[in-house]
This record gives sequence, C-alpha cells and structure tokens, in this order.
Amino acid sequence: MFVVALPILVPLALMLLLIIIPAPVFSRWTAILGSLGLLFLSLYLLILLQDDPVLVLQAGGWKAPYGISLVIDYMSALMLSVSALLMLSVSVYAMNFLRGESYAQLFYIFFFSLAMGINGAFITGDVFNLYVWFKVMLLSSFVLISLGCSKEQLRGGIKYMGLNLIGSLFFLAGIGLLYGKTGTLNMAHLAKILIDDEQSILMNSSAMFFFLAFGIKAAVFPLFFWLPSSYHTPNITITSLFAGLLTKVGVYAMIRFFTLFFVQDQDFWHHLLLIVAGLTMVIGGMAASTFYETRRILSYHIISQIGYMVMGLGIYTPLGIAGALYFTVHNMIAKTNTFLVSGLISKVKGSYQLKEVGGLYRQYPLLAVLFILPAFALAGVPPLSGFFGKFMLIKAGIDASRYGITAVAILTGLLTLYSMIKIWNEAFLKRPVNKDQKLKGRLSFSDIFPSVLLGLASILMGLFAAPVFKFVMAAANSLLDPSLYIESVLKGFLP
Repeated sequence: MFVVALPILVPLALMLLLIIIPAPVFSRWTAILGSLGLLFLSLYLLILLQDDPVLVLQAGGWKAPYGISLVIDYMSALMLSVSALLMLSVSVYAMNFLRGESYAQLFYIFFFSLAMGINGAFITGDVFNLYVWFKVMLLSSFVLISLGCSKEQLRGGIKYMGLNLIGSLFFLAGIGLLYGKTGTLNMAHLAKILIDDEQSILMNSSAMFFFLAFGIKAAVFPLFFWLPSSYHTPNITITSLFAGLLTKVGVYAMIRFFTLFFVQDQDFWHHLLLIVAGLTMVIGGMAASTFYETRRILSYHIISQIGYMVMGLGIYTPLGIAGALYFTVHNMIAKTNTFLVSGLISKVKGSYQLKEVGGLYRQYPLLAVLFILPAFALAGVPPLSGFFGKFMLIKAGIDASRYGITAVAILTGLLTLYSMIKIWNEAFLKRPVNKDQKLKGRLSFSDIFPSVLLGLASILMGLFAAPVFKFVMAAANSLLDPSLYIESVLKGFLP
C-alpha cells in the first residue's frame, strides 16, 4: 500500500522543492500548505485504519523480515496526525516570527527535514531504520537550534548534540547486541522470536541500551540536562516546534519497544519505569518553580510531563497505556501552545523575563485567554484535555495498586498548577513595571491563529474525551496484544 510511504515522501519532496526555489514568500506558503497536506494525509490514514487496523508497505517488494517494513497502526497514525497539526500551527506562526531573519530559508528546508525524520520514526517497522530516522532528526534539529549562530545558541546546541550523540552510541550498541542474539532487526520478527524464547531474559542488556537511548531523547531523569540548557536559546518558533515533537518521539519508541518485543522480566522493567517516571515528574516540576523566565519554566515542565507518559508504560495495563497515549497527545498540543503564547507575550512586552512584564490582563485580554487555555490544560483543570489524561493515569495507578506513583502524579499536578499561576500573576495580573510602559508590538491574525487552533484542540479533546478514549483504548489493546501487528507484517513468511 503505497500511501503508507507518503508521510516520508511528501516532506522529502517539499524539502527538495524549497532547495530548488529559495524564495521567501514561496517558502512560507509551501510550509503552510505542505503541513496542511500532511494533516489531511494523516487523517486519511486514520480513516483507512477503520477497515484494516494495520497498514503495511514492504519497500522494494522485499518481504519481511528481509526488507524494509513501513507499518502504520493506531498509535503511529495518531502520532502522525498530532504532529501534522503542530507543524501546521508552527508554520503559520513562523510567517511573522521569522520574517526578515537571514536564516528563514534554512528553517523551512530543515522544517521538512525534521518532519521527514519524525514521520519515519513513527512508521518504521525496523529497528535499524528507526536509528536512521533518529539521525535525520538529530541533524535537522541541531541545524535548527543553531540558526542565528549566537554564542548562547551554539553553547546550547553543543550540549544538545553532545548528549544526543551519546544516546546514538547507546542505540547502536543495543542494535548490535540485539542482532547478534536474534539475527533480525524487524520489529514484528523480533516479537515473534522473543515471545516464546526461553532465554529471552538475556535481552535485558540490549533493552538497557535502548532504554538509555530513548531516555535521553525523551529527557527522563537523570538524562534531561540537555533540554533546559538548549530549548530557550533559539527563535521561539523553533522552540515551540521542538517542545511538542522531539521528546515525544523518544516516548513513542519506548512504548513501542517495551510493549512489542522487550516484554521479558516485566517486574524489573515496570518498577524501573515507575521510579524513573516519579523522579522525572518531581525534579522537572520543582526545577520549573524556581525560574522567572517563561521559556525555562516551560522547558522544565516538558521534562515533568514526560514522567506521566512513562508512568502509563510502567503501570502496563490497558488503561495505563491508553492514559499514556491520551496524555502524550494532550501534552503535545498544550505544551506547544504555551510556548507559542510565551512568544506572543515577548512580542508585545519585549521580554521573556516575568519580572519585566505585567498588566497584560488589562492591556491585551485576548492574550490572557490564549494563555489560560493551555495553562489550565497542563494543570489538569476540567473540562480541558489534561484533566482526562491525568484522571486516566491516576485511575490506572489505583487499579494496579501503584499508590506511590499515583501520589507523585497528584503532587506534580499541584507543582504544575503553581508554575502556571506564577506566570499568570506575573505576566497578566501584576501592574506593569513601568506605569507608562506601552505595548512594543501588536499581534496579527497569523500570530494568534496557531494558539487559537491549539486551544480549541485542547477544549475539543476534553469535550469529546469519550471517543478519544475509545480510540486510545483500541490502540493500547493492540499494543498489549501485538498478534495482529506481527501477522500483518510477516504475512507470507515461514520461519
């Protein structure tokens, strides 16, 4: 089914087109229309899954496990759709926030390069090709984070690149051990081999390398230091793009591997995942509460919220996995939106420092509404999306008698609420530092449209939580019972 390859081929074609035609206006509209096309493509793939729950393309006509398998199931289609929505929002946002920048053309080229890497990671059915897509993402994101070449950006970019290169070494070591033990890197074939392997506990060494690699990408404790050191350095457009996407690819890979073929010695792995999840939540939430720079606060909250997603995997029940997926989608939308709004605050006030702004509630009430939606969603205030994501995870924790991590999740929710209230008080409620201070800029339709779009998405995820819950439960059940995935990929293969 050729349509399975389009999430990779479309960004590739658009990237090449932008290299050939380096015109600013053309680049801006290509990014918007291309992202919109990817969104429609992702929604079409979701529709196709209603008839066939696993879509497979064997590249080059080589049957699995000998060729390259591209696979789309409920989880990957969901991640493709949300990623396309975020890219559409960021592409519109970039129209003004990158206008006049000397590096704007490079941004749009690597914007689609990053999209290609992310989409490839979501749909690959082969471990080595996942490594390749991770490298495409790493190269693209390093270029993007360094655009502008300021000293602060280069310092942050080096930290970002350095730790992620270490993650790549762990990934490559895990691949070598995995192939040496099984003779295959096809994910479905690995699952088929390991599900009945009496010596499968020997996979723990490989699994640990992958856990470290994905943990660095997802920024879990104690591997998160690269993120707050680098995310506040580039243009807010780039930071917003990274905030919703990059760490979530690490979470996606972790869920895929530890539900499909690393299913041995579950007591050890589930306890480790829950410990890491709890520490990630608390450390990220506590660190965020100490800063007064919006991008740094929100960067540490990326780390904190990752803990909830890992918590769902550690609980390892259908409701726990479904909660992790729901929370991941919610967080991708709300977290991107908070960064977009922080850019809007900086545009009208000229600073990201909360001590230097204030009075926005009276001066720009629309901006107050745009902030309160994602902030309350992240804090878990009903009826927004974050409430239902946290509710699912907390209920899953109680049902599984995981009372410790459940208590940590509730505490972290309070820390998140504290940070959001701090931003609200400092930026919106307190009086301006200078009583005569005027707004430094005005917001256009293209500035506020992305935030309005993502704010509506958070509202709709809450109002229509039941159908979304039904979908993520179907995805969770397919992950915990991968027989259909294995059968679809290995169709016609005789071991």
